[in-house]
Amino acid sequence: MKKILFLTVMLLGCMTMAMAQKPAEIKFDKLIHNFGTFDEKNPVVSCTFTFTNVGEQPLIINQAVASCGCTVPEYTKTPIQPGETGEIKVTYNGAGKFPGHFKKSITVRTNGAVEMTRLYIEGDMEAAK
Repeated sequence: MKKILFLTVMLLGCMTMAMAQKPAEIKFDKLIHNFGTFDEKNPVVSCTFTFTNVGEQPLIINQAVASCGCTVPEYTKTPIQPGETGEIKVTYNGAGKFPGHFKKSITVRTNGAVEMTRLYIEGDMEAAK
């Protein structure tokens, strides 16, 4: 009887400790990147958003989707351990687009405490002279 009671208390203690850990949590170094002004002759520009897992569980990026086909995100596919960093590289291709200001969003979905984060890129593409 004492063994059963002891095992039950140990099991409850382990479950409590496991549930007390914070979930994964993503923290970006920046949420907006401005490319500034670039020429229509060189319409492809890229930037990198760096993030850190500040939670206590492995962070998994389930999806990174751009608001437009002219913007392509590439992201770390492997789980990011607590304290480690990862990257989301975003490439904008303005070929065939009208010159002028643009602003695009990238929706990032994770297994973290905050499941969705939006990143933004913007800039001004000048007409070729």
